[in-house]
Amino acid sequence: MSILSRSYFHCEKAAFKHVEASLWPNGPSCPHCGGTDRIKQMDGIRTKPSKKNPEGVERFGVKKCYDCRGQFTVRKGTIFEESHLPMHKWLQAIYLMTSSKKGISSHQMARTLEIQVKSAWFLTHRIRAAMASGLFDMSPMGGEGMTVEADETYIGKKEDQTPPEARKGRPYISKKSGVQKMAVVSLVERVGRVRSFHVDNATKKSVTEIVWHNVSRQSALYTDESRLYNDVRPKFATSGMVKHSDGEYVRGDIHTNTVEGFYSIFKRGMKGVYQHCKEKHLHRYLAEYDFRYNNRVRLGVDDVERANIALLGVVGKRLTYRSAR
Repeated sequence: MSILSRSYFHCEKAAFKHVEASLWPNGPSCPHCGGTDRIKQMDGIRTKPSKKNPEGVERFGVKKCYDCRGQFTVRKGTIFEESHLPMHKWLQAIYLMTSSKKGISSHQMARTLEIQVKSAWFLTHRIRAAMASGLFDMSPMGGEGMTVEADETYIGKKEDQTPPEARKGRPYISKKSGVQKMAVVSLVERVGRVRSFHVDNATKKSVTEIVWHNVSRQSALYTDESRLYNDVRPKFATSGMVKHSDGEYVRGDIHTNTVEGFYSIFKRGMKGVYQHCKEKHLHRYLAEYDFRYNNRVRLGVDDVERANIALLGVVGKRLTYRSAR
């Protein structure tokens, strides 16, 4: 049976019950006063009549707290707040984004959900905000007996093409296009998780700080021959590099094929699906690809569980259209 045949993808009442069961495992909690004891389900509530809906539309999931007399739904305090999109379509969108390995465009999302492209664009950014939940728990990556690969890549086009002080008089990053590209630094555990960062400029200082604060010193750290890692590489229990310029890609256990494999998925999605990305939004797209990689099938997470994990991250991620733009 297809996952999309489940009732909460089509029935609004079932959708609210599914979200409530996920976000309120111990019962509802009032977002106004924090009360949990005197909360009552309000059934049969409808919106005001309109020309389109003369009898109004039934409101599902409405609850009233008799401690503060406030009404609320599970939407309050989440990415769903103040959204006119039905909850079952939100769940469809979350499933589509978490199960699409290289992402899904706003235009495709709009056609699938039968909504406007602007609504689909805003919706996908709010889901990316939910995907970032818990991503940076700041616990060190790797550890004793584990290997972490570090690498940087460049994508798109920086909005500010002014060369940084350190590069004045020197060519831009891209020799082919003649423009400065956006810089991304990623750390990947072998058969583990990934953590990606958008940096203004990939300098030895910025890269060293990222690696130093995010990787356990007991790890084995492997990189390519980039000079950005020369200062930080020797500080780890085991370290090594491969020299791509000499055609060397693997030397025993030393390689960066894992992080490059992650970049291949990221770039295929960014170039083939999304095509354009403003620099101020890049961190959200990185959160999306990191989330899917960290919850992939190889780690025992299927599409259904991945969507449920993303659903748990919707709380406290209120994102307005103005701030998203």
